[in-house]
Amino acid sequence: MTIHTEHPFADNDPQRDAVRQLRGRLGGVVSLWTAGTKGNGAGLTISSLAVVQGEPGRVVAFVDPLSEFVDHLRRTGTAVVHLLSWHQTELAEVFAGRSPAPGGVFGAAEFVDTDHGPRLVDPCTWATVRLEDEREIGWSVQVTCVIEDVMTADDVDPLVHRRGRYRRARDADS
Repeated sequence: MTIHTEHPFADNDPQRDAVRQLRGRLGGVVSLWTAGTKGNGAGLTISSLAVVQGEPGRVVAFVDPLSEFVDHLRRTGTAVVHLLSWHQTELAEVFAGRSPAPGGVFGAAEFVDTDHGPRLVDPCTWATVRLEDEREIGWSVQVTCVIEDVMTADDVDPLVHRRGRYRRARDADS
């Protein structure tokens, strides 16, 4: 777990990375990607992603190349992408490596193993995906995944990440 004393998106600091400042202002719904199994798997919160329509549809995401998750995605070739809600903020913190996870990250919520990876039992929007392509781009790995199945749930209170903080979607502009 990495804890920083300064805010990574603080304004008016010439030593801050300008590209990171721009990215932080985009914001987006927080997704949780999981691969492997509850006993031998990994997950990661990702908010840098896009859903691309087509036949088949795809999800393109930018992943930390040093993450345990990307290793499991490469090994299994499959993952589950969950869109998180406000009440799952602590779960997002656990999978981001910012909160302790006694018993492992998959002990922080109820998951069921699927052939694509662990899937949250808590009702949420999710998609199962298959890795199609990856490439290093900047300081990330761009993964392109084919969407194989989608389950949509009510989008009552989505969790958004903007300027280094989790926010409720209705409060994201403030």
